[in-house]
Order: sequence, then structure tokens, then C-alpha cells
Amino acid sequence: MSERVVVATGNAGKVRELWAALARLELELVTQADLGIDSIAETAPTFVENALGKARHAACMSGLPAIADDSGLVVNALGGAPGIRSARYAGDGATDADNNVKLLAALEGIEDRAAYFTCSLVYLASADDPAPVIATGRWHGLIVDTPRGDNGFGYDPHFHVPALDCTAAELPVVDKNRLSHRGQACRQLATLLSRS
Repeated sequence: MSERVVVATGNAGKVRELWAALARLELELVTQADLGIDSIAETAPTFVENALGKARHAACMSGLPAIADDSGLVVNALGGAPGIRSARYAGDGATDADNNVKLLAALEGIEDRAAYFTCSLVYLASADDPAPVIATGRWHGLIVDTPRGDNGFGYDPHFHVPALDCTAAELPVVDKNRLSHRGQACRQLATLLSRS
């Protein structure tokens, strides 16, 4: 019998990636939206703390174990921006297109396009779990001006993976999950959970 776990995100793209990447675990994943749970504001200064806050909220409101992710794009030449504000880089309510326009404007004239996606993934057995399971992943690449690909979401069309000479949005989901920051964190989480 599988364990029912609430996924603390409202981002449909993240949910699809988590379901695909965690398929080997015997978990019945339900989203917080499916349970009528609203998202909380991401006000912590780090990805790990934001993920922990989201997981605690979802676990508290649902009475179920929870998995939460906080992830974002870190661009070296921009001092780490968009960083923890990746989803809101162009302001609250910004679309992926808005965020990408702001990113490219900020990088105009800058030669160093090195960047990485980072993911902090947290599992809590309960809202008051004193020992959260934390997994992380990083995926290095470069920001390109011209968007390519129809897969993925967010900054994926502008995130070039030099080893494959394509963007994250050009990768099939299976390949993206094998390589990506979220895929790395999911595999690490699955390993850690299978040991406990």
C-alpha cells in the first residue's frame, strides 16, 4: 500500500516533474490544491527555508506527510539573481515571459552567461517533524538570448546545456528529469527515504 503525501506547490510544471521523478517510490502524491490548501508566501532568505516552510504548512493543513520544493535560477553575473525570487523576478504575478524579458534585459551587454538551476526538496513525515529529509540539486548551463524548445516552463527555453547543445526546453521530460536540478534532488530524496 502506498503512502499518501501532499505536494506543497501550485506550480503545475513542478508537479509533473516531481510525479515523474518520484515514480519509483510507493507514494500517492496529491497536490495541496487538490486538498483546498492555499500556498503560503515565500519569505525566507534561502531555498531550503522556503521549501521547509511550504512543507510544514501543507503538512499542518492536511495532516499528511509533505514534500515541498523551492528552486530557482542563479545567474553569476547578476549577483545570484533571480535567485529565490525566480518566479517573481519581474514582480508579483509575473508570467514566465515577463521574467524571461527581465532576465535578458539585465544580461544585455554582459558576456558572462553562466548560470545554474538549484533545487531544495524537503520531506516531512508530519508538520512537527524535527528531522526533515532535505535533498538538493544543481544544474549548470548558460543563458541564451533566443528561446528554443516547447518543453518545460519558466526559464527553460533560455537555459542552454552546453554538453547537449540544446536548451532545457528542448529536452524530452525523461531526459530533463535525468539531468536537472529537480531530478537530482528527487533521486537523492528517494535514496534518503528508502534508507529510513
